[in-house]
Formats: sequence, C-alpha cells, structure tokens
Amino acid sequence: MKAIWNGAVVAQSDDIVTVEGNAYFPEAALRRELIAPSSHSSVCPWKGTAQYYSLLVGGKTNQDAVWYYPDPKPAAAEIRGRVAFWKGVQITPA
Repeated sequence: MKAIWNGAVVAQSDDIVTVEGNAYFPEAALRRELIAPSSHSSVCPWKGTAQYYSLLVGGKTNQDAVWYYPDPKPAAAEIRGRVAFWKGVQITPA
C-alpha cells in the first residue's frame, strides 16, 4: 500500500494493519523528511492517546494529517509502532 499526498508517496509498505477502516503503516515506512512533529493530540477510549505529525510536501502543509499511538492500550497493541493518515492523504495499492 502507498500513502500519497500532494503528489508524493509519504509512506509505502506491504505490512499493513487495518483498524476501523484505517490502514496503519509501520512507522519505519514513513518518509521522515516529509513530516514535522505536531503538538496536537486526541484520545480514543479503547486505543489511548494519539499524537500527530504534519506533512510538508511541495511547499504545502497538511496539518496533523498523520497520527500514531506511542503507547496504545492493550486492546490496540497491534498498532504500536504504526502510523495512519487522513485529511486527503490517499491510500492506494502499491
């Protein structure tokens, strides 16, 4: 699978975990040069607290478009070390 935004592949992997319809990529598949840390966070009752990255591609910013759970609750252990996307990031077959 590929995650694409603003014409750039921001992550690519065959090792995908799908939770609630979202494709979680291994964090190592994320192109680090295209992200910036964000101070935004959110809480899911069963997954835990999510942290975010913003995407920086072609002079444009997609604020908080990448999320991850640094310390997921036990019910969501399968997404530890993984990232997911939203805000217009397209997930397509590789």
